Amino acid sequence: MDKYFIIDFDSTLTRVEAMDLLASISLEGKPQKVAAEAKIKELTDLGMNGEISFRDSLKDRLLLLEANKSHLPQLINALKDQVSVSFQRNTEFFATYSDKIYVISNGFKEYIEPIVTSLGVLPDHIFANELVFDEKGNVTGFDENNPLSKDGGKAEVIRALDLDGDIYVIGDGHNDYEIKAAGLANRFYAFTENVSREKVMEKADHIAPSLDEVLFVNKIASAISYPKNRIKVLLLENVHPMGVALLENEGFSVEVYPAGLDEDELCEKIKGISILGIRSKTQVTQKVIENANRLMAIGAFCIGTNQIDLDACQDKGIAVFNAPFSNTRSVVELALGSIIMLIRNIFDKSILMHHGKWDKSASGSREIRGKKLGIIGYGNIGAQLSVVAESIGMDVYYYDAEEKLALGNATKVESMEALLKTADVVTLHVDGRVENTNIITEKEFNLMKDGVIFLNLSRGHVVDIPALKAAIKSKKVAGCAIDVFPKEPKSNNDPFESELRGLPNTILTPHIGGSTEEAQVNIGQFVPARIMDYINTGTTTNSVNFPNLQLPRLQNAHRLIHIHKNVPGIIAKINQLFAQHEINIVGQYLKTNEKIGYVITDIDKAYPNDLIKSLRDIDHTIKFRVLY
Repeated sequence: MDKYFIIDFDSTLTRVEAMDLLASISLEGKPQKVAAEAKIKELTDLGMNGEISFRDSLKDRLLLLEANKSHLPQLINALKDQVSVSFQRNTEFFATYSDKIYVISNGFKEYIEPIVTSLGVLPDHIFANELVFDEKGNVTGFDENNPLSKDGGKAEVIRALDLDGDIYVIGDGHNDYEIKAAGLANRFYAFTENVSREKVMEKADHIAPSLDEVLFVNKIASAISYPKNRIKVLLLENVHPMGVALLENEGFSVEVYPAGLDEDELCEKIKGISILGIRSKTQVTQKVIENANRLMAIGAFCIGTNQIDLDACQDKGIAVFNAPFSNTRSVVELALGSIIMLIRNIFDKSILMHHGKWDKSASGSREIRGKKLGIIGYGNIGAQLSVVAESIGMDVYYYDAEEKLALGNATKVESMEALLKTADVVTLHVDGRVENTNIITEKEFNLMKDGVIFLNLSRGHVVDIPALKAAIKSKKVAGCAIDVFPKEPKSNNDPFESELRGLPNTILTPHIGGSTEEAQVNIGQFVPARIMDYINTGTTTNSVNFPNLQLPRLQNAHRLIHIHKNVPGIIAKINQLFAQHEINIVGQYLKTNEKIGYVITDIDKAYPNDLIKSLRDIDHTIKFRVLY
């Protein structure tokens, strides 16, 4: 049986209510503009929710508009830029189903027809109200004999069309629902891409955040292979609102949770999730990955990824992205500020002041100028700290297990032991790999100078805490700043326990090295951008566990993504299948690492359905998806 699609115009096919936009044009420069626009919007919402009769809403809005025929060209040009995004990308749907698509609107044909015919809607499939003008072109009313000027008008039009087939209505207003209520439609889709009306959604057969969703449930080819609203995103640990907003605006279904989750909790929560966003507390273990039945990508909204089992992710074809540079400056500034506070003994003096004790003394208070700063770990943070510390007069020494180029006048030291014996201030900026567990123990503290200042702003497990406590109590360490701990609370509501509490000249901070507004905004922008690039184009730039490929956006073709174990012959098998099905390859991209291969193939639009199954069935395939 044929399927017919009845589509609303205002706030469905376009992102705006056309009369609201016309008001901003016709009332430009008039003193009543703001008040009139607000009233018109109010009347629109009341009519759309079915709270006042549509005809009353229409009359009252026209009176407020003070519109003229001369305003229409400007309105039409503006509306062309306001076509809903999911309609813009699905013009092929209009071309293929032009004889099955009707636009039925309570708006006005004068501006609707130029917009929808440009999409491919047939002129005689457009039904709308018509304006009445006086001899000067002023809008004086509308054709009140048109059934669309009254309540129930859409149902009346469809009844008159007498369509022989299933009817599906796509709209955002109460008058769209009335078609289903009149028994004239099989399903009513509440379209929420532009506006969500609770009273309308309550009556809908299906919530459609995009046209892609409607096409997907009706098994009609769309511009994207899978509606984005069906891609579920779970964001833990208070990811910055910027990141949340970017992912929501992309059309994903986003759930936010304020704290971390333990392994069992995450194993349960991860089911059905396509994208996971975490910060530093949540451990994404192999057990979690085994329970992740739909996971495509993980975003670490921080620098480190040691909390994620990257090998397990590779084995399941899950790309992992982080923010290696976004909070570098924030950590550097905390380190430098802590050094100044500790070397001047400011922290303890401040505590005394809060207890009413005045201790004005220069004893044990020194400048940082001329002091030797020893940096263990010369990555992004260590190197930037090196430059900033040198600029205010410190002599910088660094040690890194890998070969790193010195910046400025920093001196590379060949061993950690040599650095510990040299430095007045020791600061750790290493990554969280298992091999770095307890790299600073009693032995290392004994190598340091007496009265050393010690900082750890890297990972909690890299320092033996009992050994640090002993070094502080013996005054081997004159002051320390610790921002990371072997065991940290899952949320701000959980207690913090540590042997370091209460020790002299000891600054303890709750893992906030990167927690500045600037850093969190940067991270909130950077990580979602990498994830969206991966979902939208297959690009893996900045992935920490996938081969890095930068890919262009593609039009008028399908992009097929094949992730497989890095064994010989896979690309040959893929291309053999394309040859067997006489598929023309528009472009192909391949990159591998030691464990997996990542193949992107762009092909012509037409391809047989069994090709996809054959590609999935290739030996050693880890994951396969059609991007477009």
